[in-house]
Amino acid sequence: MKPYFVKINLRLISFGNKSGRSMIMKKEIGKRRFNTRQIAVVGMLSAISIVLGSTGFGFIPLPMAKATIMHIPVIIGAILEGPVVGLVAGLIFGVFSIIQNLTNPSILSFAFLNPLVSVLPRMLIGITTYYSYKIPFIKNDVLKSAVSAVAGTLTNTVGVLGMIYLLYAAEYAQARGIEPQTAATAIFGIALTNGLPEILVSVALTIPIVVAVKKLIKK
Repeated sequence: MKPYFVKINLRLISFGNKSGRSMIMKKEIGKRRFNTRQIAVVGMLSAISIVLGSTGFGFIPLPMAKATIMHIPVIIGAILEGPVVGLVAGLIFGVFSIIQNLTNPSILSFAFLNPLVSVLPRMLIGITTYYSYKIPFIKNDVLKSAVSAVAGTLTNTVGVLGMIYLLYAAEYAQARGIEPQTAATAIFGIALTNGLPEILVSVALTIPIVVAVKKLIKK
């Protein structure tokens, strides 16, 4: 429907002055370019997520779970193109998490097959990352990228493990062969074991990529 909208808009303003027509045309073209760029970024991030998810390179096997670097494209997309792009990239990340747990299961796969565990927290990564980057009193781009990377990674780790505890604490304890009352302590241990390496990798990759892309955009 958009091409018809543009044609009608140009006809309506054709009777006005040239400067008005030029301003509206530039605004419409700018809007179309922005949307096109967003689609391109989503496509690129989706391709990266598909490669990471299908090859298994996006997941780091650990004794009790799988640490991940698949949240990094979500973080980068949210910083560069906004929360909507981050949401879509997070959705793809979550879907591939389900696929990964179907094809290469671990003892926690029963939990990751639930979208509330594997998809919802990953979609929220784009929100927390974007608004962390927009914190007004942080002016330095490197620091902003680092804070956003930490926020996005924590959203993933805390969100996923928190949902496991809320929904599957008893099942988790049974799978681990531990007492149900110790489930919280065990899950917190996984958060430390997975979360710290994920934060370090996320910050190390996000900062140079975001800074480099922003420099290219300014050119």
